[in-house]
Amino acid sequence: MLETVCVCVPRHLMIGKGSITSVVEVLGKIGAIKNPLIVTDKVMVEIGVVARLQKLLAQGGLTSAVYDAVRPDPTDEMVLMGIDILESGCHDAVIGLGGGSPIDAGKAIAVMAWNSRDLQDYRPPSIFNGLGIPMLAIPTTAGTGTEVTHHTVLIHNATREKISCRGEGFVPNAAIIDYELSLSKPRRLIADNALDTLTHAIEAYVSRKATLYSDRLALDCMRLVAEHVEAAYQDPENLVAREALMLAATFGGMAFTNASIALVHAMSRPLGSLFHVPHGMSNAMLLPTVTDFSKEAAPERYADCARVLGLAADSDSDADACLALVAGLYAYNTRLEVPKMSAFGIDAGAYAAAQAAMAADALRSGAPALNPKIADQTQITDLYKKAWA
Repeated sequence: MLETVCVCVPRHLMIGKGSITSVVEVLGKIGAIKNPLIVTDKVMVEIGVVARLQKLLAQGGLTSAVYDAVRPDPTDEMVLMGIDILESGCHDAVIGLGGGSPIDAGKAIAVMAWNSRDLQDYRPPSIFNGLGIPMLAIPTTAGTGTEVTHHTVLIHNATREKISCRGEGFVPNAAIIDYELSLSKPRRLIADNALDTLTHAIEAYVSRKATLYSDRLALDCMRLVAEHVEAAYQDPENLVAREALMLAATFGGMAFTNASIALVHAMSRPLGSLFHVPHGMSNAMLLPTVTDFSKEAAPERYADCARVLGLAADSDSDADACLALVAGLYAYNTRLEVPKMSAFGIDAGAYAAAQAAMAADALRSGAPALNPKIADQTQITDLYKKAWA
């Protein structure tokens, strides 16, 4: 029997090739929008995606302006700058366009413009379920899933701590998922985003909050990644593979926003904020080690992951399937050329010195409590050491 589930997703999803051309129609579904602010980064401006979007808006009779100062790992200062532009231009909606950083910044601008502007007020375990300005998310990468989640991750500029803001108020009102927008992304980003998606799916499936609803999304997400990630990595012009990974990212986002992420993401965020490792890559660096640590607490669940990924057969025991999963995750990192931490450029001494603080930061996020095997600060510190090795 399906247990009671409170599903949290955008009210409107437009999915498919060329769906960005429906942007005016989608905005019309979330309000009488006349003058949206596009929140994005300079890359989207340089490659012409912003100009295309503004042209579509103008053809529909809408004016717009652009805030393109968002950088990877957005900070609360970037959000406050965006709010100033939003208010000075009398904008009535936000369009987050780009990868996870612009969309997260856009979500935060939409919420904080109408509510508290102190990022600390959104620190977990705080949950924000209030209203913000209408917000449309248009992802151009196949990975974060933030276009359908009730999370937005920001760095508190004063402390450099990554804070995961949560609650229904951070769910975009609508999203347009057009895989053609992801086609300009380089091979490295294809791999990192796909491994981020895979981490979302695995963590959602083994989470202590998993449900039959999130399970279905997570398993389909894993299957799509397994069937298409290497084809997309080897041939970025493979449209079938690119479309599949875009859909997988959305499935993964819906899975983890309704079941939560766990220990991998908790450890990934401080690794990213302190050493500037891209989010998907940091997840990939940590996923095999954390899976190896956690598998004994949920062998049936991890074995399911191995089987749907094609790493184990139905006839294999759960124990053998779990071992195959760990080995397979290391193999993914090798084939998709995920660098070792030292090869990425992280200084060994600085990394060793930061491990205890990173572990404490990971625990503060609350996500480790949803991992199948609960880790304390000492165990998380040890996992950081093992991930380096």
